[in-house]
Amino acid sequence: MSEQTGQSAFPKSAILQDVLNANHAYSKNFGDKSKLTLPPARQFAILTCMDARLDPAKYAGLSEGDAHVIRNAGGRASDDAIRSLIISHKLLGTKEWFVIHHTDCGMQLFTDDIIRDLLATSLQTATVDENGWRNPEETGGSDEARYTAFLTFKNLENSVTEDVERIRKHPLVNPLIPIYGFVYDVKSGSLIEVTEATEAGKIAA
Repeated sequence: MSEQTGQSAFPKSAILQDVLNANHAYSKNFGDKSKLTLPPARQFAILTCMDARLDPAKYAGLSEGDAHVIRNAGGRASDDAIRSLIISHKLLGTKEWFVIHHTDCGMQLFTDDIIRDLLATSLQTATVDENGWRNPEETGGSDEARYTAFLTFKNLENSVTEDVERIRKHPLVNPLIPIYGFVYDVKSGSLIEVTEATEAGKIAA
């Protein structure tokens, strides 16, 4: 970015320009949001999927400043997600946590071996058809994916329970934080509790 003009030295894509236009309109009416505090006002955190169909602000009734929302592919309790949850509680005061996966999740459509094989021969976006996943061209790629756990899963409810259990058993997680497990239904917008997960996440007696 040029220090003199504040403008990017590269031509803007249509997507980039749309985002900048939207931000300009948003910032013009920012108002009292500048006074929001660092700790989340409603003192809870959500771990959920990055899927574009999920809007935690709408399905959980959030406004800016209300809660922490941690997102990754699948909403999995990865090391980094747990790191964020620990900070969320220890330094920013959240007292309850939600793990929310969803129906029709892309993480059920492939395995670690599939994506590793795809990445080994190409870094371009793969396609899928009745014969499975394939690369449009076999150029480039890297074996580095062999060292990455992509945290795919087969059973939706089990994945929620597994993640709640992993968080619950982590030595840096306060045992007095209740952890709830839910599945978001992309066809209805409803949150469906996974009772086994919520049971696993209950506070210590």
